[in-house]
Amino acid sequence: MTGAFLAGLVAGYGVAIPVGAIAILILGLSARTSFRVGAAAALAVATADGLYAAVAALGGAGLADVIAPVAGPLRVVAAAVLLGLAGHGLWRTWSAHRSQRPPSARAGRGMSTPRRAYAALLGLTLLNPMTVLYFAALVLGRRDTTGSGAAPVALFVAGVFLASASWQLVIAGGGTVVGRALTGPSGRLVTGLVSSALIAALAVAALLPG
Repeated sequence: MTGAFLAGLVAGYGVAIPVGAIAILILGLSARTSFRVGAAAALAVATADGLYAAVAALGGAGLADVIAPVAGPLRVVAAAVLLGLAGHGLWRTWSAHRSQRPPSARAGRGMSTPRRAYAALLGLTLLNPMTVLYFAALVLGRRDTTGSGAAPVALFVAGVFLASASWQLVIAGGGTVVGRALTGPSGRLVTGLVSSALIAALAVAALLPG
């Protein structure tokens, strides 16, 4: 059983550590809002990773056949969402810079509260079909996560969640430090523009083959 938990830790860090659009979103959220908002987003990503790990551990080899036909459309949807987030972030950054005030969230908009950040990042992370395929491939190579009842599966999923959560919270903390260091109008403009540009580039990259 310990092996299943350790396998989950390794798998969780393996999927969480590479820096991509989600990490940039968490970093930017923490920098522009607060650690609470960034932490909520981080836990949303960990929740999605844990759900996909559970699906992979319970579903086994049949997952690849189920996911493959919709992987392309889901990738397009994810790219569209990322482009929308990039555009929204750019608009808010530029508007705040022109008014010389820190960006203030309007009620019902954006990801300015922990609840909204959690919901948005959970949905966005679940749009990535490659995550479940990643976990499925790992599960197929480790019988101790699938073949001995519910306990190894639960330990595997717990390991994935803890690994993903710990790494994403580190990213959120880093964003908070960046936000405190760049509190002036010029600093906020630079971080907002860079974040939006990187998210847009990653959205375009998600549409490219390979």
